[in-house]
Amino acid sequence: MPTSAQQSTCFILSYWLTKLYLPVYLIQIDERTKDIFLLAGEENEIVIFPNGKWRYI
Repeated sequence: MPTSAQQSTCFILSYWLTKLYLPVYLIQIDERTKDIFLLAGEENEIVIFPNGKWRYI
């Protein structure tokens, strides 16, 4: 299960990505590290850490 910070960040990022007309193809939690991986558009890869901070890969 994602943390509440991850849920909020994932929702906000998904909102902004779709507002830019980028499709969100995949949202998956890495069970080992508890990070969320988000794949959007052609080459936008984002990792959301358990504390809610995120970065592009």
